[in-house]
Amino acid sequence: MSSANVVELSADDMIGKSRGKKSKRRLDSALGTIEHEWNTQTKSKKVRRKSKMRQEPEENIVSVASSTIQNDSSALDQGPSPVDESSPSIPAFGPAPICRQFWKAGNYDMGEGSKTQHQKGANHLHVHPMFLHSNATSHKWAFGAIAELLDNAVDEVRNGATSVVVDKTTNPRDGSPALLIQDDGGGMDPKTIRRCMSFGFSDKKTKCSIGQYGNGFKTSSMRLGADVIVFARRLKKRTVSQSVGLLSYTFLRQSGHDRIVVPLLDYEFNPSTEKLGPIFSYGKEHFSSNLSVLLQWSPYSTEEMLLKQFDDIGHHGTKIVIYNLWLNDNGDMELDLNFDVEDIRVNADSKLLQAGSLKTSASDHHIANLYPFSLRVYSSFLYLRLPQEFKIILRGRVVEHHNIADDIKFPEFILYKPHGQSKEAAVVTTIGFLKDAPRMKFHGFNVYHKNSLILPFWRVKHATNNTARGVVGEY
Repeated sequence: MSSANVVELSADDMIGKSRGKKSKRRLDSALGTIEHEWNTQTKSKKVRRKSKMRQEPEENIVSVASSTIQNDSSALDQGPSPVDESSPSIPAFGPAPICRQFWKAGNYDMGEGSKTQHQKGANHLHVHPMFLHSNATSHKWAFGAIAELLDNAVDEVRNGATSVVVDKTTNPRDGSPALLIQDDGGGMDPKTIRRCMSFGFSDKKTKCSIGQYGNGFKTSSMRLGADVIVFARRLKKRTVSQSVGLLSYTFLRQSGHDRIVVPLLDYEFNPSTEKLGPIFSYGKEHFSSNLSVLLQWSPYSTEEMLLKQFDDIGHHGTKIVIYNLWLNDNGDMELDLNFDVEDIRVNADSKLLQAGSLKTSASDHHIANLYPFSLRVYSSFLYLRLPQEFKIILRGRVVEHHNIADDIKFPEFILYKPHGQSKEAAVVTTIGFLKDAPRMKFHGFNVYHKNSLILPFWRVKHATNNTARGVVGEY
């Protein structure tokens, strides 16, 4: 396969350097690699925080390939990295086998950067494939990654989404299990899917949107599996388009790329012929090259199989298939798709699983004990409230919404005013005793931000005695 026509993640300073009317940006090849370390710690009052199991790490190490910089501006000040149509550099290191254990999959040596010549002295930022893994380590907990993808589906309510489906599916190439997440929202057109699969872009401008920083899809999908393929259909101004994109850590590693490239295909329905046809935005050769990558590295070995995946999407929507799912440190599947046919579990400590299934005491079968390893339990209180017409469908059964406040007896309602914040930041909190208190060993607050749970059963009081036992709150 020729690598000259693969879609690439690049810096947005190349806007306007076109190869045609529909072309967007042209990249130069890299001359070397640099490492940049930045602090992603943010002010908790200003931006969305994750729960203790979903929180962002304070630092990430980012490896990028950069061309020679001929002025004083920093390459990292050029803005987000969009998907672009251009040539990846010559591989700087040989194919590397993928370790299937997530926390070890980022361990490999980097060679020297490729030595191709830059053009016109422009500054370029190329994101190295190892960033896909290091970026995903922000999710210590697999369910936190799934929650990010559910957030994206819930945000699609404004575009008409009525449900999101989370289910087990099968990789037809080798029969291995894969994770399916599909919603019936507005879908994505060719431009939008490129933004989705880039870093730093977000089309979510409303205040009620949960995710707004353009990073959630990449971190969450790469945390769950080494590879993800996205199918999106969009109906816009009576024009139906559909796109396929592949973000594959396996492809990038084993083909020796020193930058992230994302093969994409676009199709459009022609109302005059009533047929679906490819969009050759960058020429037939480019389309053919991307198609060959998809057929080689995705679960679908023919174009017919690829297009077949749109059959259950409807007029608009998005389907995500995450495959080559990660293993835990013991070599077992991190997501247990077999323990319960109506649930997805985290392969946790056997004693924890036993307590959750045997329900030996009130504490053992309480939601606070079950949510760390049961997606059905966790997603039941992931949102403070859901639109009445919207459903989360897990393994073929609707998740019943659970309001923690309904479990409280002797409730009190307290107006909480954060120090140094405006009056608009004040929120009403609900606090009281669990119905089974004092037999319950749990206590803490469930903290929601923009309707989404960010801190489950956060222990504001670390008591060595039983003074806080059974006391919970919600805000």
